[in-house]
Amino acid sequence: MTTPSNPFASMPLTGLKVVEMGQLIAGPFAAKTLGDFGADIIKIEPPGAGDPLRKWRLLKDGTSVWWQVQSRNKQSVALDLKAPEAQEIVRKLCAEADVLIENFRPGAMEGWGLGPETLLKINPKLIMLRISGYGQTGPYRDKPGFGVVAEAMGGLRHLTAEPGRTPVRVGISIGDTLASLHGVIGIMLALQERQRSGQGQVIDVALHEAVFNCMESLLPEYSAFDVVREPAGSALPGIAPSNAYRCKDGAYALIAGNGDSIFKRLCKAMNRDDLGNDPTLADNTGRVARIEEIDSAINAWTIRHSVDEIMAALDEAKVPAGKIYTIADIAKDPHYLARDMIQHVTMSDGTKLAVPGIVPKLSRTPGQFRRNAPTIGQDTDTVLREAGLTEEQISILRSKGVVA
Repeated sequence: MTTPSNPFASMPLTGLKVVEMGQLIAGPFAAKTLGDFGADIIKIEPPGAGDPLRKWRLLKDGTSVWWQVQSRNKQSVALDLKAPEAQEIVRKLCAEADVLIENFRPGAMEGWGLGPETLLKINPKLIMLRISGYGQTGPYRDKPGFGVVAEAMGGLRHLTAEPGRTPVRVGISIGDTLASLHGVIGIMLALQERQRSGQGQVIDVALHEAVFNCMESLLPEYSAFDVVREPAGSALPGIAPSNAYRCKDGAYALIAGNGDSIFKRLCKAMNRDDLGNDPTLADNTGRVARIEEIDSAINAWTIRHSVDEIMAALDEAKVPAGKIYTIADIAKDPHYLARDMIQHVTMSDGTKLAVPGIVPKLSRTPGQFRRNAPTIGQDTDTVLREAGLTEEQISILRSKGVVA
């Protein structure tokens, strides 16, 4: 077998040109996902500070280590979008691009002369992903919207609490990430449709709608039964048993014994065949009616053993169960390591940094790391030259502060 001269030539999205105009999480995460599978990403960020994510959370040499995850496989072009010359550069880039990703407040792109009416006239094949808090239409379109607000409006925050206690956030910006993934799906759908029509289109993703789309049975239960689902802590109401159970060493075992045959195997592992063979507990409906009794029996078993002992017993019984992982657990877990989910990049100072691997995993054309996250404006000159600007033009724009 011969090795291709260009190892990236066979990646699924090789040759796809993407202009990313987002910042922080939602838009950039969508672009990062495309970049992992071969798309060429040109990230537009403001001169000086750049994308605010560069300074979020823990910094190494003045830059967030998160940046190495969010902006890998991207080129950085520093442009002051308030300047007409910078807006014209974006129009030049979009004239040759397949996809534009932006996550500004609705109306911002139009104010810069970069709305879909303009860009699709320049490039009718352009696919424009627009991610915002509330979408491009509707009475809330102009309100500022962050992921945490979207999680609340989408119905998620109401459920993430112990009954009677303050609802808590998931702990990460899950609303932004869900919107990003919906945006990537939209791009893939639009690319497929473009093969038939030859036309681009606009993809409108609202953060709260992406969250709401994942809320399972909430709406039909409210519609059919006037039931407002309430928070239930670590339990999964209406599906039994599925909960977190405290063990002898203070750790918790997450046990999902909610399949009919699984429940019988769980009861056998606990030496509670009286429950496993009880005909009234043979299906989920019967178990839900007696969930307090079942949870009490499981708790009485787990509290007598360490979490590792519980895991060993449930693995043998083929009952879905798991420990609650911290990142320290993840970083050394043999399954994560075996599936290349802990990878390393070399920082500018020569040190190694662990970063998450690529998802999903394709058997023949997998995603790859092609380049580290860029410094601010690292690729400005290269990209502008490719867009047709001369060295003199670039120098003039730089002297005006339009580019950096």
